[in-house]
Amino acid sequence: MSLTRKAAVIGAGYVGSSIVNALVLKSLVNEVVLIEREDSTEKCIAQINDIRHGIPYMGSSNIYQGTYEDIRDCDLIIIASGRNRLPGESRPDLAMDNVRISKAVADEIGKHYNRGVILVVTNPVDIITHKITDWLSLPNGTVLGTGCILDSSRLTNIIADYVGLRADVVTANVIGEHGDGQIPLWSKALIAGIPIKEYCDISGLPFNSEIRIDMEEQVKRMGTEIIRGKGRTHYGIATCVCYIADAVLNRRATIASLSSTLDGEYGISGITMSLPSVVGPHGIERTITDTLSDLEYSKLKEAEKLLKASLKQVTSI
Repeated sequence: MSLTRKAAVIGAGYVGSSIVNALVLKSLVNEVVLIEREDSTEKCIAQINDIRHGIPYMGSSNIYQGTYEDIRDCDLIIIASGRNRLPGESRPDLAMDNVRISKAVADEIGKHYNRGVILVVTNPVDIITHKITDWLSLPNGTVLGTGCILDSSRLTNIIADYVGLRADVVTANVIGEHGDGQIPLWSKALIAGIPIKEYCDISGLPFNSEIRIDMEEQVKRMGTEIIRGKGRTHYGIATCVCYIADAVLNRRATIASLSSTLDGEYGISGITMSLPSVVGPHGIERTITDTLSDLEYSKLKEAEKLLKASLKQVTSI
């Protein structure tokens, strides 16, 4: 295990504060520093006090407000800064504003960084992860994004509801872009270790292309529907971050669909997108390139085009 289990969370909004709260409740950190702009000091302190005032035996981590100097000796640095997506707004619409904010964050990190994995949560996460990877020029895998881990969790829950089982017996991954270019890996989806089509046949449940497409559309709409209903999403991504944090801080390597810059996987280079990846104390150790169906591969190449077009829009930053 890490000697310190120290983490920094940059951004004290709903997402950042929910991440800190989840890290503390799961006892994943001994020390966590919350970093915000100087003009948001009061808000930052309020978030910290609200979290600290919970019952001590449900999480006793040392939480404090800090500056970028405090990222030194962190095992994990989580970037959750940037503005939220508005109702009806697409993730690409966020790109220019949040890339500019992330450039300022990366500049500050670069002044004080001496070690640790950098996890990007800010949307559009594939674009922001790509830019931060370029700006900081750290070893491959050190910078990663939450990518399609939340999409994968949403698909898992939708499938579990459909078959009437607990989500923990369902294995389902989404790859590609965290957005419209996401691709559910139906060819690898399992229920209790059984291929999903075979399980549904055994159980007398229909499972055809119409049902798959409906589930895919549900996953794509989920974030927008939550934002329409309550103005923001933050709890789901916070628990996903904890899953990654456990792998990094407790040296328990696991596999998740995470965003990193590709270097020839499926013939794709120079962009950042999600593939099933082994993540551990040093970040992404390797990506897993299993055989895809023809349709899945075709959709992955379409996602590549979408992301390259999105990157062109922010090349000046």
